[in-house]
Amino acid sequence: MNAPVRINPYLSGNFAPIASEDDFADLPLTGALPPELAGTYYRTGPNPQFPPRDENYHWFAGDGMVHAFRVADGKVSYCNRWVRTPKWELEHAAGQALFGTFGNPMTTDPSALGQDSGVANTNIVFHAGRLLALEEGHQPFEVDPATLAPRGYIPYAGTANRFTAHPKFDPETGEMVFFGYMTGEGFFTDNITYGVVDRIGRISRLDTFRAPFSSMVHDFFVTKNYVMFPVLPLTGNLERAMNGGPAFAWEPDKGSHIGLMRRDAGVDTMRWFTTDPCYVFHPMNMWEDGDKIHADVMQYENAPLFPNVDGSAGLPASARLCRWTFDLSGNTNTITRTYIDDSAGEFPRLDERRAGLPYRHGYFAANSGDNTEVKFDAIAHIDFASGKKSQHMLPKGDAVGEPVFVPRSAEASEGDGFLVAVAYRAAENRSDFIVLDAQNVAAGPIAAATLPRRVPFGFHGNWVGAAG
Repeated sequence: MNAPVRINPYLSGNFAPIASEDDFADLPLTGALPPELAGTYYRTGPNPQFPPRDENYHWFAGDGMVHAFRVADGKVSYCNRWVRTPKWELEHAAGQALFGTFGNPMTTDPSALGQDSGVANTNIVFHAGRLLALEEGHQPFEVDPATLAPRGYIPYAGTANRFTAHPKFDPETGEMVFFGYMTGEGFFTDNITYGVVDRIGRISRLDTFRAPFSSMVHDFFVTKNYVMFPVLPLTGNLERAMNGGPAFAWEPDKGSHIGLMRRDAGVDTMRWFTTDPCYVFHPMNMWEDGDKIHADVMQYENAPLFPNVDGSAGLPASARLCRWTFDLSGNTNTITRTYIDDSAGEFPRLDERRAGLPYRHGYFAANSGDNTEVKFDAIAHIDFASGKKSQHMLPKGDAVGEPVFVPRSAEASEGDGFLVAVAYRAAENRSDFIVLDAQNVAAGPIAAATLPRRVPFGFHGNWVGAAG
């Protein structure tokens, strides 16, 4: 009997890569774009240039591709380009994939061993006049905001060489606060490097400290005065990988450790809090409340998308919005964790002008059921002041990505503005760029620009206003 053919789920459906770089001008519109909306929505995600070498290709490992939706004069145009990293260029010249997943030396072609394996596929941010494509294993990779042409790495992390895909931006100082995990010599170290870039692009701080163990620290938390590092039990281990096991695996016996320090203090002052095993890819926001600090996070009871230490499949998991509270005046280093919404979801966002500060409005991509397939069929809005939640449900079979908030104007009150996102229309196998009123999400899109093809599911994006 013939064995069934295994199809990698991250190489099929709307996870599958597209093969073309396109420019589409004046996309057909439904509804009317708000006259205040002028700028570009950049979104990135994995899009392998060639079929991967690994049978167990992981979604997080594909070459980065940027999708840019430009809004001006009531019209929307679109273009997409691969991020032409050194890895992309090397494989493009060879006409085939050369690197194993996550640069795994066991599955990398000998010609590529020791070469840069950066993919710049996770987030894209704008700071100090630079558009930076990010992933957590390498330095930021700059691309031209107009053409998306490559400009090369920016060595903000110095010899640490690793820069988070999720830097935070202080709305008061204009600083970009960042970290990198597993820094230093070798693979899977327990070093974390913390840094700050000032508002004009100069490094003002760069320090390194040791975490309790080697962990995938995808994101972190920043308030006006504090920074927090979640070291959760999704562990990295070179010996395990070299013996044929998973490079990253769920290891709940390690527990969860969260390091907290003041931004004006040294890394030797780090205070470690502990809690039961859980995993968080993304926080919504963290803020100070007297002697307490609160963090709203999308919490999983176990890490999704990754195996157990023995290589067996991990349990399915979905995230829910949970509030972590830290009592800085108490004699305990435990954390109070309280779920504050029942919806499964991911990609939490806010009005970034309230980043690290007390806030009222939060948004996320939601599932109407307890969906564990990393597909989202709704956009949700929570008003933390009133306790009211509203959401826009997409037509059955459709899916939506991260909702990004755009203020109506620089002076507009918190939450007064729009949400922009990419929606996949399953029945037509194509995508829309959609715009919603952030104060009336349940009403659905006030405008939608129709693409003639699909945009593969991806990760994060940000809006850059016309003034830059």
